Amino acid sequence: MEVYDFKQVEEKLKRFWEKEGIYKFNSESKGKIYSIDMPPPTVSGEIHMGHAFSYTHQDIIVRFHRMVNGTVFYPFGTDDNGLPTERYVEKINHIRSKSVSRAEFIELCLKTLKEITPEFIQGYKDLGISADFDVYYSTIDKPTQKISQKSFIELYKKNHIYKKEFPTLWCPDCQTTIAQAELEDKELDSVFSTIKFSCDRKDIFIATTRPELLGACVAVFVNPEDKRYKDFVGKKAVIPLFDFKVPIIADKTAEIDKGTGVMMICSYGDKYDVDAINRHDIKPRVILNKDGTLNIGEYKGMRIKEARKKILEELKKNDFVKEQKQISHVVNVHDKCGTEIEFIPTEQWFIKILDKKKIWIEQGKKINWHPEFMYKRYENWVNGLEWDWSISRERHFGVPIPVWHCVKCKEVVLPKESELPVDPLQIKKICPKCGKETIPENKVLDTWATSSLTPQIILNLSYGKMSIPLSLRPQAHDIIRTWAFYTIVKSYLHEKKIPWNDIMVSGYVTVGGVGMSKSKGTGISPKKILEEYGADALRFWAAGSKLGADMDYQEKDIVTGKKFVTKLWNASKFVFMNLGGYNCEKPKKFVETDTLFLKKLNDLVKSVTEAFQNYEYSKAKLEIEDFFWRVFCDNYLEIVKYRIYNEKGDKKISAQYSLYNSLLTILKLIAPIMPFITEEIYQEHFKKSEKAKSIHISEWPSYEKSSKEEGLFDFMIDIISKVRQEKSREQKSVKSEIILYLDKPAESKLAKVLDDLKSVTNAKEVRTGKFGVDFV
Repeated sequence: MEVYDFKQVEEKLKRFWEKEGIYKFNSESKGKIYSIDMPPPTVSGEIHMGHAFSYTHQDIIVRFHRMVNGTVFYPFGTDDNGLPTERYVEKINHIRSKSVSRAEFIELCLKTLKEITPEFIQGYKDLGISADFDVYYSTIDKPTQKISQKSFIELYKKNHIYKKEFPTLWCPDCQTTIAQAELEDKELDSVFSTIKFSCDRKDIFIATTRPELLGACVAVFVNPEDKRYKDFVGKKAVIPLFDFKVPIIADKTAEIDKGTGVMMICSYGDKYDVDAINRHDIKPRVILNKDGTLNIGEYKGMRIKEARKKILEELKKNDFVKEQKQISHVVNVHDKCGTEIEFIPTEQWFIKILDKKKIWIEQGKKINWHPEFMYKRYENWVNGLEWDWSISRERHFGVPIPVWHCVKCKEVVLPKESELPVDPLQIKKICPKCGKETIPENKVLDTWATSSLTPQIILNLSYGKMSIPLSLRPQAHDIIRTWAFYTIVKSYLHEKKIPWNDIMVSGYVTVGGVGMSKSKGTGISPKKILEEYGADALRFWAAGSKLGADMDYQEKDIVTGKKFVTKLWNASKFVFMNLGGYNCEKPKKFVETDTLFLKKLNDLVKSVTEAFQNYEYSKAKLEIEDFFWRVFCDNYLEIVKYRIYNEKGDKKISAQYSLYNSLLTILKLIAPIMPFITEEIYQEHFKKSEKAKSIHISEWPSYEKSSKEEGLFDFMIDIISKVRQEKSREQKSVKSEIILYLDKPAESKLAKVLDDLKSVTNAKEVRTGKFGVDFV
């Protein structure tokens, strides 16, 4: 094949890898196993650039360790239970889950997943992800449901789980409770209105952005140090429009310098309202329904924003608004849909985490964070926790909470382990305590309550070969507060261990410094890039990101990757054109230039190996790229041409040995990043001489720690570069013959490589003197 056809090669090699089981987990391996707790991607059509970006990073590390250790355990999973899947199924089927029965919607979800999952997984194979796709799980399959429900039962029996009615973070759009970790900050424009309340015929003003909650007002707070309102404390304020009275209470949480200094306490506007009502034991007045509508007076059935607009109009009409101004402020929204969250009292299940903050921090410190500063994000999240972990959801498609409630004696009835997985809605239970009928729990577990068990889920697939802690958790930085934290929590609560030894944190892909978004027209399809440039070029681009850092997408970086592929192909063709008759023998005596070059290559192997060991794939990529272009192609190939073409014996064998082994080493070093081109060259040229069936299961290049090249090779390259510059400046051909002038120190230093220096520069003669070039 004269020209490298990446499409043909990639299809051929994907079949080869699958047929030969190159990436299959060897359960019979006796050696050390490198195990990866891979992030199960959410099934949602085709893979996006974020997937291509972060999964390339982890695959680079996996491929490196496969070559170093010989055995890796790298299963593949998909996250397909819970809210993200529900919303996707709703979208593509033009339906709302609440409009049909739970059984009907679950059936639709499973049918949709069956249709779209194979193509979704194929996207990862096309990217060159070297997982063992035969060791597969989904977060909704029966074994996973069993593990998830078993976890719930175990933690409930250990008193780590409780159920309580509490003002819970609630998404009116998704109509489910959410956890603190699912909140995002969003800056929104709003109207800040100063509204007139009355107390004993005197006016008292309160500034708010949420007039629709006037009907939910249960108290008014003023600071006890605020002299303006001293006479109001203990009295009652009349709520405008709604005409009921609430107590005026002295409380230090009312900030004297904020707004009017008077604070309206509603049930519930935010977490401060929740705290205030609990502290003062005030009876709440809840006016919001779960669907985001009001349930009070003439505003009954109106959605929040509609009611806000109507109430403001009424307040103005009745002269209750003193002033208004437009502001921009940050509000909490649900990360799945962007809807502003509310606090609505609901009965939910929680895992106790607030009482163990010190433990979570201690567990986090035991893990090696890459990059190290990401640990601080974890620690800050733990220190900022304000609620226990809400694990129940008001949805259809998820792992059912395995509980029945006795109507008479209030006993919580749990299934036997042999009954798992179980859906309480499908089975009737009699209370073992009093013999009465029970009510099945209709809530499902939050998807993170299952995803936090991925170490246990994949160990269930590992033939009993491994245990916690696993070797590596790769993930993006945005889910440190969810996936990383919750997994650490579950691992400790179940096993008193850390889940993995190392955690590798990737960044985001951005466009113009802003996160990619299909809705904003900045989404870029990896599928199109794969079709136009190939997987190696895309992976080469992804490897340019510093670990933990976001990276802006630039098409020119993909083009650079494709150029690298072409150069690697052409350089390999050149090398093997000149290895005719070479039988992999070692010369009895090496030419000094080759010795120096191989030492420099040794330095590269050492540096790249250490970079990969430290998860610094971008550093490894840069060093390989620089060596290949500048040292190998631009200089070494040119230096040895004369000996390859004209010499015999050891001088030629020395060059051939160095070419063969250096190219093979370069291929192995870049193989974790660019698996297709390296495999193709290996199969085409090296397979007949090497033992390994694939370059990806060949041994990683070894290196001598003490054999550091002292700079003579670089000095030689520097002289060659200067000669080329002189020829270019004089507009002479690179083949132009010259007389080369070197000063005595340089001439002495280059004595052992002078023959190669003369041949590559086409110097007829080397004379002593100040550096210069005379053209013959």
